[in-house]
Amino acid sequence: MSKLNTTAIAAAIALTFGTGAMATSMSKDDYQSGKSRITADYKSARAGCDAFSANAKDVCMAEAKGKENVAKADLEAKYKPSADASYEVHVARADAAHSVAKEKCDDKGGNAKDVCLKEASAAAVTAKADAKAMLKTSNANQVAKDKVAAARETASEKGAAARQDAATDKRNAEYAVAREKCDKFADDAKTACIKEAKARFGQS
Repeated sequence: MSKLNTTAIAAAIALTFGTGAMATSMSKDDYQSGKSRITADYKSARAGCDAFSANAKDVCMAEAKGKENVAKADLEAKYKPSADASYEVHVARADAAHSVAKEKCDDKGGNAKDVCLKEASAAAVTAKADAKAMLKTSNANQVAKDKVAAARETASEKGAAARQDAATDKRNAEYAVAREKCDKFADDAKTACIKEAKARFGQS
């Protein structure tokens, strides 16, 4: 397995992160149907491997099992979308590709086989490392979004409180002016003036 092939495998495994998280969750009935379909597909693929022999059969079996595991992880990600579920899809793809690559390495011998196995392992490690990095980035971005949302809510609340305080201060100032104007009256007229000012500006 060449370095180019190793890079290609890693790139194929590390598809756009978050696909599962962004997918629309499916119904329970569709989920159960999906599980049944995956089981049936695996049995069919495994039966088809009987047409091969020796290492070719081992490769076929590894491919069948890998596809089943990837399909299961993908189904879970669609049923309950999340960044973690998407990560598990990538891990399943990495493991599946690794299993198939290892079986194909058995067709080689000596140092060529050793190199093939090392490259297969390196591709899987690279894919999983990339997936883990993207998971951490996704989680960090979500935390940041939550903090921004909380900050905006706090700012909105503080802004509303500030506007309320400003309105109260303005009303009190206007009342003080109206109250002062009542001093030009005396006795009942002054009392009536103050009462009217209090009612107008919500003073007790």
